[in-house]
Amino acid sequence: METERIQLKGVRLSLADLVGVEYVTALCEARAFFEGGDRADYRAIGEEQVDFFPAEYAARLDSLLPDVGQRVVPGYAASSPGAANVPVNKATRLEMCPIGGMGFYRMGEDGRLYLITKSEHYHAPLGHDFPGYRLLQHAARLGITNATHNNTRGHITRLLERELVRVANGLPKGDQAALDRICASDAPHVLNRITNLETGSLAVEAALKAMLCRFYRPEDHLPAPKFADRTPVFLVVADQEGGRKANYHGTTMMTQIMRDMWPELGAKLAENGAYIVRPVKINDIADFEATLTQWDVAPYKVAGFFHEIVLMNYGAIRLLPEYLRAAYDLCRRHDVPILVDEIQSCMWSPELFMFREYGLSPDFVSIGKGFPGGQYPASRILATAEFDQLPQFGALVTNGQEEVASLAYLVTMAFVEANRDYVAALGDTYQARLEDLAAEFPDVVEAVEGQRHLSSLRFRTADCAVALMKDLNAAGYDVSAQTYKANCPPTLLIKLPIISSYRMVDQFVARIGQSLSEVRCRAAL
Repeated sequence: METERIQLKGVRLSLADLVGVEYVTALCEARAFFEGGDRADYRAIGEEQVDFFPAEYAARLDSLLPDVGQRVVPGYAASSPGAANVPVNKATRLEMCPIGGMGFYRMGEDGRLYLITKSEHYHAPLGHDFPGYRLLQHAARLGITNATHNNTRGHITRLLERELVRVANGLPKGDQAALDRICASDAPHVLNRITNLETGSLAVEAALKAMLCRFYRPEDHLPAPKFADRTPVFLVVADQEGGRKANYHGTTMMTQIMRDMWPELGAKLAENGAYIVRPVKINDIADFEATLTQWDVAPYKVAGFFHEIVLMNYGAIRLLPEYLRAAYDLCRRHDVPILVDEIQSCMWSPELFMFREYGLSPDFVSIGKGFPGGQYPASRILATAEFDQLPQFGALVTNGQEEVASLAYLVTMAFVEANRDYVAALGDTYQARLEDLAAEFPDVVEAVEGQRHLSSLRFRTADCAVALMKDLNAAGYDVSAQTYKANCPPTLLIKLPIISSYRMVDQFVARIGQSLSEVRCRAAL
């Protein structure tokens, strides 16, 4: 039975609604001083409510669906060749590069209308030109200073830190007393410390550094750490062959070693007892327990468990709730901290954090991409008091405290919190429709992987995945086939924007069905 078609709720907020009337008053006073203007004019900007998703905007998006894949404008033929490195140039699709966008659409340089069914490679949950982000323009007009540093991080960034703690701990809006208690807590597994960074890679690396603080001193004047005489061993999710290519936790050196890059360097670090990474089988709790038990004895110590919930860089495989809960229980018994990497899944959950749906209590949560809605490269690492161990320059970037980036977080969070039911209902509907397709084409489709908006089709052969990708791309649907990793399940990768409408989902799934029929027919020839 199809989930009830709940509709998006309207959200109307002003800058003052989000960041406080008193703060907007202070902004107006400062702007009037700098420009010599009328305070009342500035105040009107700060108090102007913006409709985050007007009905006419939503209607316009649906009205354009018949044009998907069509050349609707002349396009841009004099495109710059750029000066990128060779791998990037090989991957670039000039015809699909943007000359504009709106909602769940992108206009390509070829003048064709594309549906962004990957949310622009996973970081635009609210699509393009989201009306709610007009508050960012209001902020700029009132002179909110975006360029700050860690010792002058502004009110909006500090307000966001508390909002992240509130949502991560499941507190309702407005309960300041409960939030104060959570922020002051030093209890285990209570997420209440925020480090503001730029990219997801840096967020995950900050967690890795904090875990390593139990083995190595980040600065020479610090006391000997708890496990100074042990070799740290990190557990990561294995690939289908028992290797480490399934996990993806960023592009810094140490996390690349986690996924079998820099093999010689990784081998030397392991041989010298400096840093070891061991894989654990997907959704196999017996293997997890055996690996943890094997490596959690002297001279070794399991230093941490790193995992995503949906492996969007490895076939969109979903780790099961019962597996993760059992793994967390084992880690607690062995004093092993856990990072849940929500760079991919954050903001695509009705809880904003998918780990909350699973009932998990991690020690670290990395977020990015979805929260700032693609407006800024702004990541965060949430941690507990126990792991607030890094010195001031242990995980610091100059631009990590950007005020307007923090405001983008608050706008996105306000809209998604108001539309929790819609996010769940539309995501469930989409997943159910894909499961219907899998049942209709069992000779081509092996399974549906992922969850809700992150649901994807796994094929029986890589050739089918590539053929479907090409067919859908040619029809104006931006999907990709994950076939570039050895032994990776051949999967059509999809990540729908959460502003997607039911009409959009209906059209997209119908087009997948049409492509599957064509791929099946060609295979039969």
